[in-house]
Amino acid sequence: MNLTKDIETKFKKLGVNSWCELALNIPHSYEDLTLHSTIQMGKPQLIDATVESVFRAPNTIQITFYAHNLGHTISGVLFRPKPYMMHQFKVGDRDYFYGVIDCKTGNCSMTMPRKTTTVGAITPKYKSALRGDVMLRLIQNNLTLEKLVSEGLKEEVAQEVLKLHFPKEDLINLKELDAKTIDALKYLELFTYMKQLSAKRRYFEPIVRVDASYKTWASSLPFKLTNEQTDAIEDIKNDFNKDVASKRMIVGDVGSGKTMVILASASMMLPHRSILMAPTTILANQLFEEAQKFLPDAKIVLVTNKSKKSSLEEFDFIIGTHALLYRDLPDAGLVMVDEQHRFGTAQRNMLEKLVSSGTKKPHFLQFSATPIPRTQAMIETAHIDVSLITSTPFTKDIESRVIHKSDFKDLLEKIESEISKNNQVLLVYPLVEQSEVLDYQSIEEARGYWENKFDNVYVTHGKDKQKEEVLVEFREKGNLLIATTVVEVGISLPRLTTVVIVGAERLGLSTLHQLRGRVSRTGLKGYCYLYTNQDTTERLDRFVDTTSGFDIANLDLKFRKSGDLLKGLSQSGSQFKWVDLAEDVEIVKSVKSSLVPT
Repeated sequence: MNLTKDIETKFKKLGVNSWCELALNIPHSYEDLTLHSTIQMGKPQLIDATVESVFRAPNTIQITFYAHNLGHTISGVLFRPKPYMMHQFKVGDRDYFYGVIDCKTGNCSMTMPRKTTTVGAITPKYKSALRGDVMLRLIQNNLTLEKLVSEGLKEEVAQEVLKLHFPKEDLINLKELDAKTIDALKYLELFTYMKQLSAKRRYFEPIVRVDASYKTWASSLPFKLTNEQTDAIEDIKNDFNKDVASKRMIVGDVGSGKTMVILASASMMLPHRSILMAPTTILANQLFEEAQKFLPDAKIVLVTNKSKKSSLEEFDFIIGTHALLYRDLPDAGLVMVDEQHRFGTAQRNMLEKLVSSGTKKPHFLQFSATPIPRTQAMIETAHIDVSLITSTPFTKDIESRVIHKSDFKDLLEKIESEISKNNQVLLVYPLVEQSEVLDYQSIEEARGYWENKFDNVYVTHGKDKQKEEVLVEFREKGNLLIATTVVEVGISLPRLTTVVIVGAERLGLSTLHQLRGRVSRTGLKGYCYLYTNQDTTERLDRFVDTTSGFDIANLDLKFRKSGDLLKGLSQSGSQFKWVDLAEDVEIVKSVKSSLVPT
């Protein structure tokens, strides 16, 4: 796109990079500078008028106009006039004046009339980093259908959006735009956003290109892979055989069997090396044990902070924590990151760089147990390939309930009953220490009660340096674990059947789903209790009735704004003004098909 220096400067000031992005800056209002023959009560309008009298007082100017287009005398009032206004109104002059006309008992007045030379048009008014008149000229003189279409925008969408910038004879009500216009704005917003994402995508030659098969490996497993596990593995198999280093994110619900996809990927890469980074020692250990079990022919090593710093050249599959970032790593055809959101972008990139060879890159797979809405997954495909695993190898039997203070006696009996069956219970508290602001106990306030009532009570939280050791010991010996959301992902607790989440309304639905996913991992009957002091809990009630993480992610969208993919999948604020990711699936599909070849 060749821009003049002047337009380039204006684009920079506005924070836009294309004509399509500029077109998204729609007017915030319009001035109707056409002449009407009747008074438009309460609305600004233009009059063609002769000044009949002017009276100047210390803080006001009072004018009498004869409005030719209305056939009516109108009095005008200027409060606290600026010096230049003093000379704008001369008796006998005929000019165009603009302002709001109000009539009471036959007398009509115009407050703060201003002289104007722009006549006969509906003029857009813009709020932007540029001055209003500069922005207007930039758009009126440069924004064309040809420019928008040349950037890949559909012609019908471009035409619809241009109507907002170049209104014809009717004044547009921006508060009540019709569905066609809103859909065009949604399309344009997604189109510019996904183009930005795809511009961030880089293509590299792979270190190795593999025409792999996983069927023999899969048939050796003591269970059958689910259809969605197989689909994800097929996606990865096809990636490995391309002349571009793959970048794929595999998003699976809690307990959907992502580990098997990780192991299938390492198996397909053999005899070439794979490296896997996990966020905690516990998780790395679990993956190492699974790999030893299901990849008997591969030489596998576990790397943690405690590992000796010896050469890793002889191993086919290197599994480790972020300790990998501080080791000399041999070349690898495949790099994988589990629970990718627990690592910063810099850490993920660092691992990839450590095993890159010149301009060649390893295939790169990221795994996440935080389901994202399907719409968000489709948008992500603009800069990374995405595979979703929405089903689980077996259906969990978890009963979810919202509970209040009055239910505490029953809850206590339930906890006693589960512990008597050698099952484990998890209590999640919102804070570690007491708070003036929060209407719930903290871990420190509550632990004494539980420690007096039960044996083998363990306590941990995010700032606890021993949390991994505590969790391992609890898994073997504990009855009751008191924690913050630190247990949201990670350790497998086979005997855990019950989770109680205190102050549940304070957590995002996806976090609640992750916590619920800790229980019933081995098919035991599970229980999830959401404790709240609130009387009405529509959000929690909807959560209780929803079991799929992907449906939960959609619910989360309905109750709070979607995250910004350009900044990483944070769930805090939305970058979309028009698009509703929970509802606009068809528009996302349409934009995706026009941008990303399927």
